[in-house]
Amino acid sequence: MKTLWMLLPALFLSACSTVQVGHDFDVSTFAANVKQGATTQAEVRRWMGAPSGVGVSVDTSGQRYDEWIYYYGEGSVYRSGDAKLKILQIKFDRDGVVRGYNWSGERS
Repeated sequence: MKTLWMLLPALFLSACSTVQVGHDFDVSTFAANVKQGATTQAEVRRWMGAPSGVGVSVDTSGQRYDEWIYYYGEGSVYRSGDAKLKILQIKFDRDGVVRGYNWSGERS
C-alpha cells in the first residue's frame, strides 16, 4: 500500500507531461536549398543534420531509393489534441542524389 501511495504522484505528473520524439528541423531551409537531381546526401546532412531514420523505398516500377526520414513531434500526454508532428521524407538514387521528397506538418 505504501508503494502505491508513492507511485500515484509520479503517475499523475507523467500524465501531464510533454512528450517529444525525433529532433526538430527547419523544413524551409531544406525547401530553399534543395535541387532535385542535383542535391547530394552530404549537402542535406549539412543543412539538416543526421536523419531520424533511414530505409529503402521501392516505387511501382521497381526502382529502389535510399530514404532518409526527419521527424519531430511534441505534445501533451494529457491533451493529445495539442500534439504537433512534422515529417520530411527524402529519396536518394544510387549516387546519393535527391530524386524526390515530401513533407507534412507545420512549416518551421
